[in-house]
This record gives sequence, structure tokens and C-alpha cells, in this order.
Amino acid sequence: MNVVGIIPARLQSSRLPEKLLLQETGKPLLQYVWEVATASSALDDVIIATDSERIFDTVQNFGGHAEMTADHPSGTDRVAEIARRCCADAEVIVNLQGDEPELEATTIEALVAAMHRGGTEMATVAAPIRDADVVNNPDCVKVVIDDTGQALYFSRSPIPYSRDTSVAELLSAETISPWLLHVGLYAYRREFLLKLTSMPPSSLEKLEKLEQLRVLQSGARIAVAVVPQAAVGIDTADDYAAFVQRQLISDNR
Repeated sequence: MNVVGIIPARLQSSRLPEKLLLQETGKPLLQYVWEVATASSALDDVIIATDSERIFDTVQNFGGHAEMTADHPSGTDRVAEIARRCCADAEVIVNLQGDEPELEATTIEALVAAMHRGGTEMATVAAPIRDADVVNNPDCVKVVIDDTGQALYFSRSPIPYSRDTSVAELLSAETISPWLLHVGLYAYRREFLLKLTSMPPSSLEKLEKLEQLRVLQSGARIAVAVVPQAAVGIDTADDYAAFVQRQLISDNR
């Protein structure tokens, strides 16, 4: 199975301008994800898809493979352009997030394995939630899966809803958390990705502002790989400052 990882890389970011090019650690934020992806045994090739000449030049400088794209409303559309234009021989396309520098190669491998195991059109990743604030935060998307590891539903609401026991009480118990945090890492059958980006947004997708609901509402399946913990995304200046500190500690060990 030929598997290609594509990292959509947009220059502008509303909360942290030009975050993918920040390099207080000595190398651009984007390079960390590229290094993990290229080290993963699950990927046969890694491409960075961007509409920014500055990002393109930066990728060239650190030895990566970059492709320019048109302007797109979403990262998925940007990935689909490259999948269509450059990856005719790929069976599976993995969409990686450029702002998750602490992503682990084992997570990518679990995602691709879920595609093999589930025989589905698409796969994604989730991790157990152990924090009540995360359960109740609408910015943190939750997913419910069936006994075979297929997604039943994604929501910004705290699903499953605990009727008789508080979230805090359940999380304080020495039991497996009933809540899974959705991690924005995706794998697609190439032909399904091209089909998905030609489909109009579904009614559930419009309500929750979650693109993956378009997939479920269409009747397609999403396999979910459950990993021990989620990589920390960099969205704000504080997030980046904390990452820089963690890198300094790691480098001094």
C-alpha cells in the first residue's frame, strides 16, 4: 500500500500570525512535524502543500518536498489538490497538522494501521480525556466509537452524556475514561478524499462546524485509532512559549 503524508501549510493564522515559521528553538515549527513524518515507517513520501512562497522556500531550505497550491477554504481541500495532482499512485493519503510539533511517529503508524484493520474510507485518531474542563469545552471535539473502533458521532458537546454521575466524579474514579478527544489527524482512501471535497457541506456539519460529520452523514465509515495521549497543538503565543520551554528542557537533558 502506497501511503503519502501531506502537510497543509497556510502562512496566516488568526491567533498566532505566521506560526509555522516561528523558530525560537532554532528551526521552524513546521519542520518538527515534517521530521516526525519522514521518520515514520508508515509513510512512503511526505509533501508540504502551501500557497505561501515563504513557506515553500523554508521547506526547501530544510530539505523537504513542497508543492504550491491555490488558495483553499480548508486544509482538506489543499491536501486534495496535491493528492489529485501529485499522488496518482497513492492508495492512502494522510493529512498531518503542521502545528503539532510533538506528534509521535507511533500515532501516525496507529492511524495507518486503522485503515488496514477497518477497511474503511477514512480513519482518524482519538485519545482518552482525563480533564473535566476538556470534556465540557466546545473547542475540544469528542468522538464516540462502536465496539469495532468505528466512529458513531463527533460533537462539541460532552458525548456520551452522563445522566447520573458528574463528569468530575467519573474522571476521579480509577476507571477508563468514557470520553475520547478527537485528534485532527486523518487518513483517506485517495479516491474517497477527492469525492469528499466535491461534496457539499452536510446539515450536521453546518450545525457543529465539523467536517468529519459530512463523512458520517453520507454513510461512509471512519475508523478511529485510540492512542494514549494527544499531541499538543500550537494555537497561541502562550502555547508556543510553553513548547519552546519544553524543547529547552529536552535539549539540556
